[in-house]
Amino acid sequence: MALYKERNPLVPRKTIFDMPFFKVYEALVKKAEKKGRTKAEVDEITRWLTGYSDLDNLNGKTYGEFIAGAPSWNPRSEYITGKICGVQVETIEDPAMKKVRQLDKLVDELAKGRSMEKIKR
Repeated sequence: MALYKERNPLVPRKTIFDMPFFKVYEALVKKAEKKGRTKAEVDEITRWLTGYSDLDNLNGKTYGEFIAGAPSWNPRSEYITGKICGVQVETIEDPAMKKVRQLDKLVDELAKGRSMEKIKR
């Protein structure tokens, strides 16, 4: 018996960039909340990293549009290092995927109990 469902080759594979912003964002919030952190803290990290002032106005956007349309990606993001999902963040060559992993890494650090000051480096 197969442990996973085989993908239909006739259906195009969706990437994280094609997913609705709020689906990915909800997953990041859940990751933090499971460990006792808050949505407000995830919002603070997201705003700090991306330059978005209002995350509520992103309804209808894909995660790719969210990443590509970030008003001002924080220059201190280059200090984000370490592994997320087995991938070394600082070695990712695709700039868009690197940004995805950087936000995921910051939320992961939040969930692990790091202080906001250390997360913001």
